[in-house]
Amino acid sequence: MLDPNKTITFSIKNETDDQMVQILTQVYNALQEKGYNPISQIVGYILTEDPTYITTHNNARSLIRRLDRDELLQTLVEDYLKGNKNQ
Repeated sequence: MLDPNKTITFSIKNETDDQMVQILTQVYNALQEKGYNPISQIVGYILTEDPTYITTHNNARSLIRRLDRDELLQTLVEDYLKGNKNQ
């Protein structure tokens, strides 16, 4: 039974992070299939929010526009720092 004196937290971050990873992976793969440097193209998109950095192949351009750029940047920085915390 739940303790009525404790606060229960609710988070959708994992689902959002999973969705970001899935979308970025699909976009990365589409760019790679078309012969682009996926990292450079994604960085160009993040910096400018210009969708023409992303190919329309496999619906990649539409997919990446589903992501909130600020949330994406925040998640990328957080994950990078977490990954380098122990070094």
